This record gives sequence, structure tokens and C-alpha cells, in this order.
Amino acid sequence: MPGAPGDQPQRECDVGLLAPGRAGSAAEAATGDHAFLQALLDAEAALTRAQAASGTAPAGAGRAVTGAADAGRFDVRELALRARSGGNPVIPLVAALSAEVDDAVRPFVHRGATSQDILDTATMLVASRTLALVLDDLGRTAEALERLAAEHRGTPMAGRTLTQHAVPTTFGLKAAGWRSLVLDARDRLRAVHGTLPVQLGGAAGTLAAFPAVDGDGAGQELVAAYARETGLAAPPLPWHALRTPIADLAGALAFTAGALGRTAADVLILSRTEIAEVAEGSGGGSSAMPHKANPVRATLIAAAAHRAPGAAATLFGSLAAGDERPAGAWHAEWEPLRDLLRLTGGAARDAAELTGGLRVFPAAMRSNLRLTGGLVVSERLASAAAGRVGRSRARDILAAAGGRAREAGRPLAEFLAQEPAFEGLDLAELTDPARYTGCAGTLTDRALERR
Repeated sequence: MPGAPGDQPQRECDVGLLAPGRAGSAAEAATGDHAFLQALLDAEAALTRAQAASGTAPAGAGRAVTGAADAGRFDVRELALRARSGGNPVIPLVAALSAEVDDAVRPFVHRGATSQDILDTATMLVASRTLALVLDDLGRTAEALERLAAEHRGTPMAGRTLTQHAVPTTFGLKAAGWRSLVLDARDRLRAVHGTLPVQLGGAAGTLAAFPAVDGDGAGQELVAAYARETGLAAPPLPWHALRTPIADLAGALAFTAGALGRTAADVLILSRTEIAEVAEGSGGGSSAMPHKANPVRATLIAAAAHRAPGAAATLFGSLAAGDERPAGAWHAEWEPLRDLLRLTGGAARDAAELTGGLRVFPAAMRSNLRLTGGLVVSERLASAAAGRVGRSRARDILAAAGGRAREAGRPLAEFLAQEPAFEGLDLAELTDPARYTGCAGTLTDRALERR
């Protein structure tokens, strides 16, 4: 049958066809199979160099393994297929890497390590490299939001609660709030980034198979040397079954996706045709409706924010890992962690593009504030009248006048002018939404002081 999967030549299995949120992103490249393979090789080479630095392997062995540790020399697909026999890709990789070095060097390839040492360390390397990219994009996003908040510090718009107009706010305060969440995410990722650890413990986390580690402190000296060679942190203990680093990473990544999702959710609402207060700089098209300019960047960020908690939940579930090295719990981490790195990395890229090109329409914001004919400041009006007739009576007067104004399609001020409770008050000023934004400007300024 033409087109059947079995008739097709072998191609790369996942090129992002169904993942536009991460397709083409730097995070996608940093987490691809080739990148993971290179990280595995980097972990192996660093281990041999660390042992050479500690005097338990020849210096030439470190150089030889490092020279052979080039992902371009290995067939990723073949390694993936061979990984089925042992349940992880390190086992066939060690054999392939050993075949690339001289006989005298082979005993120093992977010496003393277990597969989880190498795969966990490689995962931390991939995470570290990806987080650096995400942090760059978060920085760009924060800068764009700072500009928007400062520019629109006094731009009034309707504050919405439970989908309805509540009281006026400013777009500057909204953008400052978006930026605050982005900075929260940045700070969490920075903290995790600086603590990502190497993994080194051997078969059961005792370092027993590494030469000359019987003396006090010798094992930690080797771990410290390994950490220096990789650029990662040195953990106090092997963490084969102590998955705090993975859980911390999962939490920070999921938080970041959600924080960016907050901005996306607002943009999706505010860019609706009937609201039209903002628009993406270059909206996406529709296959059927030529007139549409869809908020694609915000849509993809929102999709990542919806998916990230599920991936993080799997990683938190792997905290319940039994024995000194777990079966299944560790293996369950690999794919959702890569998904989470890709989701967050793609969302960060899209957020930088979205905020950098976001178009804001103050005229539409002012027009929408007028939709209720002054009811959006009913809180202010009730307070003004309460000193004259009491809070309960003031609310009753406003409710009745508001009903008549909605029914007649006329401004609320016209009906309040007939009420003794409002006699002599400047209703034009009291019903002007732009004059009831509270401390929005001051709060925006305070938020923008944060670096």
C-alpha cells in the first residue's frame, strides 16, 4: 500500500511537525538527540579527565577520550535501537566510544561509573545549556515589558474580574505585573541553574569501583574534580534515588511556562475582535479565513503553559524512587524532562517575540471604558454618596440609576443628576474612568524598580 509506514525510508522520527511552539527554537536544538548524545560523550570525557587530574588515570587517556567524544562520529539511531537491550543508551555508547580509542586507553573509558552517573550528568549538562538560552529570552521579555509599562503608565483601561468590567486600571500596571512574573521565573531558573549537579556514585552510590577512593575525602575530591571538568556543581551525596535536582528543575520550568502563560492569557483576551485593545506585531493567518490575524505567539505560549504541569507532575512522581537506584522511576523522567525544557524554551522564545512586537491601542481601551456609561466607576460614586445618605442607600440609588441608564442606553451621569444624593457633585469628573485608577501609576513605578 503506497504511503504505508513500512514502505518509507528511515527518517528522523521527530522534527517538530506537531510542535510549532518549539520547532526551530534554540531550546529544541539544545535538547535534540544529537545534543543529548554530545552531552553523554561530554560526561564520559569529563570523567576520564577528572580521574587523570586525580592521578588515577594517565593524562593521555583524558585527552584521547575527549578527542573521541564527538557526536558526529556515532550513529544516534543505531545507539537508540541498541539501547533497548539494556534499557538506556549509555551501555551501547560506552562500547562504541571504547572502540574509538586505542587499546591502552579503553580501560579508562567509563571506569568505575554506572550508566545513571553518565545519563544524569548529561541531563544536567543539557539542562544547563538550555536554561542559559531560556534566561536570555526571559531577559529580552522583561526588557520589552519594562518599556511597555513605562510608556503606558497612565493609559487607562478596564480592569476585568470574572470576565466583567470591574474598575479602571492602567495598561502600564498590567504590563508591570506581567514583568513581575517573568522576573520571578528568571530568579527561580537562575537559582536552579547555579546548582545543577554532576552525578557520580558508581553502582550503588558508594564510589567503591573508583580507584583510590577508600581514604577519607578522596571520593569527594574525585566528585569535585568531575564537577570542575563539567562546569556543574558538586553534590554532597550521589543522588541516584534522591531526585531533588530533577524536582527543583521541574518546578522552576513549570513555573516559568505558567508565568509566561499569564501574559499570553491576557493577550488572547485583549486581542479579541470585540475588545481589540492589543494585537500581536505579526499575527498568524488562517487556512480558511483570509481576514484573520490570529494571536499565534500567545496561543503557542498558552499551549505550553497548559502542558507543562503534566510533565512536571511526572517528574515529581519520580521522587518516590526505591532502592539505591530505581527501576522505572528514573527511566520515566527522561522524556517528560526534555518535553518540559522544550516547552519552556519555546514559550520563552515566543514570549520575547510577542512582547517585543506587541501593539497597544489606547483609543480602544478608552472606548471600552465607556461601554458601561460610567458604571465602571460605580465604586467611586457609591463612596461619594455614602457620606450623604449612607452606604446602603447609596448602593440602592446607584443600582436603580444604573438599571435605567442601561435600559435607555444613556450615560449614568444623566440619571444621577436627578438624585439629591449627588446634587452639587461634579459628575463629569466623578464618572471619568481615567480619574479613578487609584495608585496604578505609583505601583507601576515601584514594580519597575526591580532588577
